[in-house]
Amino acid sequence: MSDNKQTILIVDDTPENIDVLSGILRANYKVRAALSGEVALKIANSDKKPDLILLDIMMPEMDGLEVCRRLKQNPLTTQIPVIFVTAKSETTDEQVGFALGAVDYITKPVKPAIVLARVQTQLSLYDQARHLEQLVEQRTQELNDTRLEIIRRLGRAAEYKDNETGMHVIRMSWFAKFIAEELGMEPKWCELLYNAAPMHDIGKIGIPDSVLLKPGKLDPDEWEIMKKHSEYGAKIIGEHSFPLFQMAQELALYHHEKWDGSGYPYGLKDTDIPLTARIVAVADVFDALTSERPYKKAWSEEKALDLLKSESGKHFDPNIVEKFLNCIDKVREVQAKYKEHFEQEQES
Repeated sequence: MSDNKQTILIVDDTPENIDVLSGILRANYKVRAALSGEVALKIANSDKKPDLILLDIMMPEMDGLEVCRRLKQNPLTTQIPVIFVTAKSETTDEQVGFALGAVDYITKPVKPAIVLARVQTQLSLYDQARHLEQLVEQRTQELNDTRLEIIRRLGRAAEYKDNETGMHVIRMSWFAKFIAEELGMEPKWCELLYNAAPMHDIGKIGIPDSVLLKPGKLDPDEWEIMKKHSEYGAKIIGEHSFPLFQMAQELALYHHEKWDGSGYPYGLKDTDIPLTARIVAVADVFDALTSERPYKKAWSEEKALDLLKSESGKHFDPNIVEKFLNCIDKVREVQAKYKEHFEQEQES
């Protein structure tokens, strides 16, 4: 059916030339036409982009070389194959055209068999290129999805060991993302933080249960063991070239550093602490305080916020605390949506 036909855009300032090429192509392709470079660029940038462009070089105002240059500079049109159709056959013109990204030349007067053969060849190559690109994108997405699932499951594993249901890492990851958005970080970075945050406490897997699950206060020796979970987490995640794992390792290592330098493992202070860790520190502590556990009651929101404010400039980056307060409405929505299982059971 005609709906499945590929679209050819013919660009030429002479209507007779457009008629000739249309007559050759119309039986096999959808044909669109433009009498100027400006119109051609508008069509190429529209929702219904052409699959191939036949482009005359010698045109007034904007010649074919300039049209090609703009097409190739625009990410939305750079992949569309361009075949120059021109009476000019000097080698220098061909070199310029190919340097700009044209895929072929057809000289006037055109021969139907040559036009059809070269158009078909370039469309086939274009189709193959798009198919390969789709396969690469699909495979890349599958790999990214796998990495994300590993991150989430390992993050939940650490929380389960620490008497959590796994809801904590979901909530604090959302809180961290909200803070990053309030800071004006790029959406991609905010999403990366959201996906890396669940791994912040993965090192707890390496802490003995006698220390991690002790109901009472830890003695000095036990506390030293507990503090090792930051370094354990960094080692578990390891060194990677993937940004997601790099950020997760950074969070695992630094999320217990404090603004005034009294944190661990390195006693970093102020902006020497990575921004990711400063954000997660606020998100993590607030959710831990306001969450009910089998062994403790939840703090009220007011009491938890008072603590964040009182520790602003001590434990926490003051700017991060301010940004967290700005998004408290969204924080409440997440808390309501992702409650602990035993909280839900008590309400039902």
